[in-house]
Amino acid sequence: MESAAASILKRAVEMDNNKQYTMALVLYQEGVQILLDSMKETKDPSRQKHFATRASQYLDRAEKIKDLVERQKASGTYRELIKIETGSTGHGYGTVFGRFLDATVTYIHIEDPYIRAFHQCQNLVRLCELAVRKCHALSKISLITTVDPEDKKNQIARLEELKQSLSCHLISFEFNFSDTLHDRQIMFSNGWIVKIGRGLDYFKASNGKFVLGACDLELRPCSETTIDIFHKSQLKNEKK
Repeated sequence: MESAAASILKRAVEMDNNKQYTMALVLYQEGVQILLDSMKETKDPSRQKHFATRASQYLDRAEKIKDLVERQKASGTYRELIKIETGSTGHGYGTVFGRFLDATVTYIHIEDPYIRAFHQCQNLVRLCELAVRKCHALSKISLITTVDPEDKKNQIARLEELKQSLSCHLISFEFNFSDTLHDRQIMFSNGWIVKIGRGLDYFKASNGKFVLGACDLELRPCSETTIDIFHKSQLKNEKK
């Protein structure tokens, strides 16, 4: 457990140094919890003190990051840039979006011109599954995409099937088509906006149907892309 905590906290420090504060916060909290669990498991007073001291240090840093993010959100200056390297793993939707999905999210708006092909529609389903699991007050998801000129009929059929499935969870799903859409962004009702250069389709094709990463996108190699994360308060400041 101590080794696991060390690995997670090392990543937290790396994210912290790279100013990827929302991710650093999640990792600090996860690492601290493992340290606290380790403290409960050992009966050695010196090791208990060691775990408590380390947990306190990282928890203190986590609180400072939390305050920093809140201040920058309020002032409209928070921005987080993440570059995904080609072939890298560990960038599934849970990692990219999970920390912004909670009980405060009631509405999700998606703009992605390439929700067309079978695998692209499946990517949308995966994001919706994540949102349904984590956002207990979610009531609406909307999508703007472009028409697939090669297979419009099946594209619409897939989106209609998703709409029916979401309705069973009391979540409305609306999709519309645009002829001019280019930007790719996902907006959450709690104010967070995530822009990904490649939209939801930033994973490489799986090397097989029975290999790691075929089902779990956290294990799937990615194509190179950039993620831009900010809060809508920044947009208000830019308009001023």
